[in-house]
Amino acid sequence: MDSTVPEQICYVGQMMFERRLTDFSGGNISVRDGDTMWISPRYAGSKQHWNLDPSDIVHGPIDTEEITEHPRFSREGYAHLSVYRTFPDAQACIHAHPFYVLPFCAAEKPIIPVLESSEKFESIDVIPFAPAHSRDLAANIVEGLRPREHLIGKKAAGVILPRHGTFMAGGDLFDVLDVVERINWNAWCILAQNMLPDES
Repeated sequence: MDSTVPEQICYVGQMMFERRLTDFSGGNISVRDGDTMWISPRYAGSKQHWNLDPSDIVHGPIDTEEITEHPRFSREGYAHLSVYRTFPDAQACIHAHPFYVLPFCAAEKPIIPVLESSEKFESIDVIPFAPAHSRDLAANIVEGLRPREHLIGKKAAGVILPRHGTFMAGGDLFDVLDVVERINWNAWCILAQNMLPDES
């Protein structure tokens, strides 16, 4: 896609909302551009319903706390900064509330790959609970991604946030979006299997 980083974030946000990969209550999207992070603004869902303009996208240096002082800095932005500071291959992150994944978040259960298209991403495991928007949650996300760092550069790696949502990091924004979608449908297949008739 021949577009600017802010335009890409706006497009991905709208696509996620339309495809029920996130909701009014939250989520955020970021991209590393050299030493700069671009991230969707606070209240992108609840107040703007993911109808974002490129001018809404917040940006600032990754290596300092300057961006955290912006009045529209996303409340989960600390997690994005921590991931970029820890994993050199991470070029994009998506925190989302996918419709079919949320039951796994509520039950604090991992998502095991049951489709061929999701096998390469391995199990999406549950990290320890920490309050939303906290530095502790950011630290738990980083530690949860460490065992799957090898996947970040290839496509993307993800974790489940207990009672909250998912966090995915990868080498390209559209690759990360692709993984969010695949994991959502994998989750649906797990749930749907319980509705299939027992043929035994």
